[in-house]
Amino acid sequence: MWIGILDRMLERLLRKGEVRVTYPDGTTRRYGDGSGHRVALRLIDPALPRKLVLHPDMALGEGYMDGTLTIEDDDLGGLLAVALQNMQDQPANWRDRLMQLRSWFRRIEQHNVIGRAQRNVAHHYDLSGTLYDLFLDEDRQYSCAYFPEPGMTLDAAQRAKKAHIAGKLLIEPGMTVLDIGCGWGGLGLTLARDYGARVVGVTLSEEQHKVAVRRAAEAGLSGQVDFRLMDYRAVTETFDRVVSVGMFEHVGVPHYREYFRTVNARLKPDGVALIHTIGRVTPPGTTSPWILKYIFPGGYVPALSEMMAAVEKEGFWSTDVEVWRLHYAETLRHWHDRFMANCDTARALYDERFCRMWRYYLLASEMSFRHYGQVVFQVQLAKKVDAVPLSRGYLYPPQMLHAARAAAE
Repeated sequence: MWIGILDRMLERLLRKGEVRVTYPDGTTRRYGDGSGHRVALRLIDPALPRKLVLHPDMALGEGYMDGTLTIEDDDLGGLLAVALQNMQDQPANWRDRLMQLRSWFRRIEQHNVIGRAQRNVAHHYDLSGTLYDLFLDEDRQYSCAYFPEPGMTLDAAQRAKKAHIAGKLLIEPGMTVLDIGCGWGGLGLTLARDYGARVVGVTLSEEQHKVAVRRAAEAGLSGQVDFRLMDYRAVTETFDRVVSVGMFEHVGVPHYREYFRTVNARLKPDGVALIHTIGRVTPPGTTSPWILKYIFPGGYVPALSEMMAAVEKEGFWSTDVEVWRLHYAETLRHWHDRFMANCDTARALYDERFCRMWRYYLLASEMSFRHYGQVVFQVQLAKKVDAVPLSRGYLYPPQMLHAARAAAE
């Protein structure tokens, strides 16, 4: 029965490309129009057809992790690309019904009060530090890199990202900066060392905090950078600048007003804030159940309409909104290739199932940016209408363009 139901589901879903499925009973079916990419997979577990019908997102990810779903030539990226392209082409009412069903649970999933927020962060960011060294750049930037020139290395693109953010913050020597979600400290150290800022960075990850403090000491910047293990909502000082990179995805929709109210309270009257986050070009939706369970508990990729609905109620001038499209897809491609080149080390740290989980996470994320409407938003905010220049010209002086080209060479 379940094979027949899954067969009909795949016939409706897979219209482009070609996917050949061998079922547990040995039968093989082809789906799609035969154009574009071709993928072949085998379902080994007899229970998998039922799981794919009832919980397709979870079953696909877990089937790959457990080895009960195998792909010819291990072409996971090809399978995910074909699936997401076809899902994107589904009628809007089909996607809306799916989102409506999932959204019933969204408020519970994203109820990220302080204690729960710390547990969610620990689930992902307190993994072995060695793991992140396997695929991140030399500065451990675990967020979207910026590729203003073709052919840039990952390290060059991450340096370009930090320079672009510093430009939007209009940093001057002696300014105070609050870095919400400071990670392993790379951005805060850059703003202190290269721009003369005095930085307070906050994180809920014990592992990240330990590394950031050590890096500040090794760089001789302990007196200029103060990394704290605390929730951003507990900070009491005010700052010339507030920056947050890759943290807003962990806030949760029920806390958006609280988040922007806190940013406003921490910002001086003539201050500027820059919020850098993954976003979606579609209307508000939900998070993949597989991602919630295995990668980012409590995480959510916001629609711009959700962000701005909170921003506009907290007394800000929205001074700039920039959308990065394929930059994160390219970042994730670099991360995946680096991880796979070091997979033996990851396997020794954890096990084969973890390696397959991490590969699925990186490839599913990349394909979401290439084929399923995910982007990056950079939202610049101020309390005063004239806090930043009236055009973007200040971001692209000739020397900056020259530096970007040089970094790519």
